[in-house]
Amino acid sequence: MATLSDIGVSALINILTAFAFLLAFAVLRIQPVNDRVYLPKWYINGGRSSPRSSGNFVAKFVNLNFKTYLTFLNWMPQALKMSESELINHAGLDSTAVYNAYKFAKLVRKRDRLQNWLDYNQLKFKRYSEKRPTKKTGFLGLWGKRVDSIDFYKQQIKEFDKNMALEHQKVLKGTKSILSVAFVSFKLRWGAAVCAQTQQSKNPTQWLANWAPEPRDIYWQNLAIPFLSLTIRKLIISLSVFALVFFYMILIAFVQYLANLEGLERVAPFLRPVIEL
Repeated sequence: MATLSDIGVSALINILTAFAFLLAFAVLRIQPVNDRVYLPKWYINGGRSSPRSSGNFVAKFVNLNFKTYLTFLNWMPQALKMSESELINHAGLDSTAVYNAYKFAKLVRKRDRLQNWLDYNQLKFKRYSEKRPTKKTGFLGLWGKRVDSIDFYKQQIKEFDKNMALEHQKVLKGTKSILSVAFVSFKLRWGAAVCAQTQQSKNPTQWLANWAPEPRDIYWQNLAIPFLSLTIRKLIISLSVFALVFFYMILIAFVQYLANLEGLERVAPFLRPVIEL
């Protein structure tokens, strides 16, 4: 049973740990490298310019104004006095539209690979200018018509640039590229709680409202998955986890049974001479 001294030591450790985390947050939030994390709206409105654009290399990452270290906890009483609207205006409340640009991203990656091959062949030609590099247009360059590598990759890059421009316009102007997902911010916590806990439409699968996780916890590619497909995937994952745990327990029980010498002797009688040694 825990004594009062044990409880006191535990409480002291928790308080010191919380205070250490508070100090770490207060110090890290005033560092230039974290400005865009804690004060994004100030940059959007032009209220603050990035110190990382200054010439001093150390000042790009470390706050060299020592006066701010003496008053780095002043934000706490100021935040307690602020109304919620003032706090939002100070710290920022941002919104964004999410577009399905995964196809465009694939084109960009392929175009970058072609550009790398073009740069490689151009450098190769500069080194050995007596012969232009060539390649076969077939699979992995094993067969097909032999063509000039530099001209081939330039033509491929031009075609990708055209496709990327078309896909870019399709993403920005096409209604199908806008995902059926929205992140909504509320001025009052009461409004957010009511919206998250009530049904927004007669069809329960047409408009779903849930508490939104942090942007760092979101796997953005999954936002394009339809609700029905997402439900089926969750069911498959749940069944797979259950089957894994269930059969793993059977295997553990069998191995535990064999751990007993008597059980091992019953299962494998031919091992009796070895067991009786």
